Amino acid sequence: MSEETKGLRGVQSEVDDWIKEFGVRYFNELTNMAQLTEEVGEVARIMARRYGEQSEKDSDKSKDLGEELADVLFVVVCLANQTGVDLQAAWEQRMARKSSRDKDRHHNNDKLKS
Repeated sequence: MSEETKGLRGVQSEVDDWIKEFGVRYFNELTNMAQLTEEVGEVARIMARRYGEQSEKDSDKSKDLGEELADVLFVVVCLANQTGVDLQAAWEQRMARKSSRDKDRHHNNDKLKS
């Protein structure tokens, strides 16, 4: 299965295989929740300094936003795996709801018109 077509189920399987081969076992759910908070904080730090009004320290300039976002995704996938969530099904359901609920919402938002 190619990287482009494996979807979220493939990503979940890939993470599960990695955990079994290299990670010994999943951290418990609360530890992973703390891990997720830490990883989101690292993304926030980059965003605030690189794209926000805070100055970027020399030590932050080498940080890779893509890597940090991937760390967030990895922990989210771990949480999904250990709680039995099918992210592909959840994603499809969420996008269908958003598409139905918001089909005109953003087009009619004067704040978004420039």
